[in-house]
Amino acid sequence: MRYLPKSPAERRAMLERVGVASADELFHVIPEEYRLTRDLAVPRQLGESEIIDHFRQAAAKNAVGYTSFLGAGCYRHYRPVVIDSLVQRGEFLTSYTPYQAEITQGTLQAIFEFQTMICELTGMDVANASMYDGSTGAAEAIMMATRITGRTHSVVASTVHPEYREVMSTYAQHQGLPSSTVGYDAKSGRVNLDLLDASITSDTACVLVQSPNFFGILEDIPAIAAIAHAKGALLIVSIAEAISLGVVRPPVEADIVSMEAQSFGVAISYGGPYCGVIATKEKFIRQMPGRLAGETRDADGNRGFVLTLATREQHIRREKATSNICTNQALVALMATIFLTVYGKEGLRELALHNLAKADFAAATLASQPGARLLFAGSPRFNDFVLATDDAPSAVNARLLEQKIIGGLDLTRWYPELGHATLWCATELNTRTQIEAAASSLAAAPVEA
Repeated sequence: MRYLPKSPAERRAMLERVGVASADELFHVIPEEYRLTRDLAVPRQLGESEIIDHFRQAAAKNAVGYTSFLGAGCYRHYRPVVIDSLVQRGEFLTSYTPYQAEITQGTLQAIFEFQTMICELTGMDVANASMYDGSTGAAEAIMMATRITGRTHSVVASTVHPEYREVMSTYAQHQGLPSSTVGYDAKSGRVNLDLLDASITSDTACVLVQSPNFFGILEDIPAIAAIAHAKGALLIVSIAEAISLGVVRPPVEADIVSMEAQSFGVAISYGGPYCGVIATKEKFIRQMPGRLAGETRDADGNRGFVLTLATREQHIRREKATSNICTNQALVALMATIFLTVYGKEGLRELALHNLAKADFAAATLASQPGARLLFAGSPRFNDFVLATDDAPSAVNARLLEQKIIGGLDLTRWYPELGHATLWCATELNTRTQIEAAASSLAAAPVEA
């Protein structure tokens, strides 16, 4: 009660108004055994100076000076300082949903520019204002495909991020949308095209693949599109590492692209918030979830921006809504917009090439160590790669941590058939010295897991 901004007199007045004499009488409907009659077992309250000191001491325990080679859908890239300088401006930081176009022109223009850049990157005709993240975007893309085709079944490649597949499964089971998973080729690490073809039925609404896939390998999008379209299914391409589009050919054969834009200047921040997006062909625009900002002209001919399309039940009749939860991550999407503006077309290409070179050097250096080898070595890839080792991943990562190096992600949880395999990533932030230090630690004597 001490934290409620009400005086004892005010509390008495409130109780009298509802016709009870005390708080105990107010809650008498709750069985006595479930009522808390003692003080909470929490530390005493602290003064402001004590709280600041407490958090400084806690911050000192954080891992500082560690080198990380983790990727797997969450990527460390340099964030230009101008991003935080702009997104923290009051016009953006405190703005809510842009319903009133006449007073939110800056927010709507930022969304419009974001949508435009996403279309240019993906080769699609239209993109929405953003989604929660890449995983929910992929799930919403499947639901979108079922609305377009009138079919209910989906085929998902096992090379799609495992956590994305978990989210899609959660969506599907409550929507009554069956799905099947198709495996990958053991040599190339790409989706098995023969298995894919056999998995598509007359009720298959879509095929969903990721490229670069979870192993970091580029899928054969034209070949997959041909198989899907031959049987009347749509193709959804999920992109978890957006920087790849600086150098990788956009998936123009896809019908829907679902992308995670975290790499575009969004800090990792212990797991969120992220920024997903759905882009598609113009003919599918009315089945796209989320909202769409558009450009217009006012009565005097001046350029302006409006909320052109909003397909959430908050805006339209519930039975017509494409989703009841999708909204845009306006502030996070603004970070991506600023990032892309700062780098530009040539800068993004140079950044992607830098990532490609670092990953190639890291893969070759690590795989040259005793007891290590590169899996799917002959396939084109971006900045993720799979390394197999004689020692268990837990043992390998233990001795890397002794040198303040965070190694690859243990894949045995999702892909036990790969044996002692880990997923590594190298971006522009990983130096040659760090890569060589990781290689030396990899080759060191084993320690107990």
